[in-house]
Amino acid sequence: MRIRIALAFCAALLLCASAHAADPIKIGVVSTLTGPYAEWGTFQVNGLKLALEDIQKAGGILGRQVELRIEDNASTNPGTVLSFTKLFTDPDIKGIVGPIASTQIQAASPAIAKAGVPTMIGGTDPSLTRIDNKWVFRARPNDLYSSKVIADFGVNTLKLKKWAIVHATDAFGNGGAKALTDELQKLGITPVLDQGYTSNSQDFAPVVLAVKKSGADVLGTYMTVPADQGIFAKQLRQLGVNIQWIGSPTTAAVTTRNLAGEALYGSYAVADFNADANDAARAYTKRYYERYGIYPDNFSSWAFDALSILALAMNNAKSTEPEAVRKAILAIKGYKGLEGSYEFDARGDGVHGYNVVKNEGGKVVFIKRVDFPVE
Repeated sequence: MRIRIALAFCAALLLCASAHAADPIKIGVVSTLTGPYAEWGTFQVNGLKLALEDIQKAGGILGRQVELRIEDNASTNPGTVLSFTKLFTDPDIKGIVGPIASTQIQAASPAIAKAGVPTMIGGTDPSLTRIDNKWVFRARPNDLYSSKVIADFGVNTLKLKKWAIVHATDAFGNGGAKALTDELQKLGITPVLDQGYTSNSQDFAPVVLAVKKSGADVLGTYMTVPADQGIFAKQLRQLGVNIQWIGSPTTAAVTTRNLAGEALYGSYAVADFNADANDAARAYTKRYYERYGIYPDNFSSWAFDALSILALAMNNAKSTEPEAVRKAILAIKGYKGLEGSYEFDARGDGVHGYNVVKNEGGKVVFIKRVDFPVE
C-alpha cells in the first residue's frame, strides 16, 4: 500500500513538473500604445510580433513557447514607471523590452536597477547606459555615435562649417545636442546657434527665425517627436530657410516623412535602420510591408532585434536566471541584426554605428554605413 502511494505521489510530481516545463516563458513589454506617441507603439508591437514568430518557429526559449505581456505607458514618464512596476510584480517575467523614448527610460531606470530584470531599451541618450545600472541593454546605437557621423559628414563631406543646432529639451534632445557640439568642437567648429524647444510644440516660427538670423549654412537636429519635426520642416521652408539639413533618426522616420512631405526633400539624416543597409534589413522590410502594408523604420527594427537578443541570450545561457542572462547578453558578438552587427560592450551598448541616408523625393536613399570600434 505504501509503495503504491509513493509511486502515485512521484507520478503526480512528475506530472506537475512536466506541466510547469511546458508553461510559456513570459517577456514583458512597455510600449506607447496610447497618447501622442501611439504610432511608435504600433511600429514596436508589429516588430515584436514578427520576432516572436521567428522565435516560436525556432523552438522558443529553452524549448518552451514565449508569451508577451504588454503594458501601455500612455506615452508618459509616470505611465512608464507604473508599467515597469506592474511587470516587476510578476515573478514569471524573465526579461523586458522597454520603450524607445530616452526620457521614459531615464524615469524608469531606478526601478529597473532595483528589480534586476534584464531590460532591452531603444533610447539613444548616452547616459542611459552610464548611470550604474547593469540591467539595461541598448538595442540601438547611442548618440555619441550619431553625433560623430553627423559632424563628420557635414564638415568633411558637405564642407559646411556654420552650424545651427535645434533640439528638444528632453533627455534625447539635450544629450544629442551636447554630443554634437562636442564633436564639432573637436573639428574646430563652434555652432553659431544652439536652440532648444519643448516637445509637442505647435508653432516653431521663433525657432525658425533664430536659425535664419544665425546665418548658419547647415542645420543639425535632435528632434524627438515626428509631429514636431513635420511642423518645423514646413515652417522652415515657408520662411525661406533652405540650408542643408542633417538630422537624427527622427528625420528619416516614416511618420516624419509623411507629415513633412516635400519640406524634407533633400535633407540628410543618420539612421540606425535602413532597408538597404544589410541583407537582414532588406528581408525584414519586404516581410514587414507584406504583413502590415507600410514600410518599417527604427521604431520597429530595434524592438525586433531586442526580443531576438533576449531569446538568443537565454538559449545561450541555458537559463532564464537574471545574472546568467545578463552575462549571456554581454557575451554576444557578431550577431547580425536589423540595426547592424551586435557586440555588447561592458556598459550594455550593442551597436556602434549609423547609416547616412538622404531624402530624395520622399524616398530614403542609403549613402553609407559608418561603424566605430567597440570601447
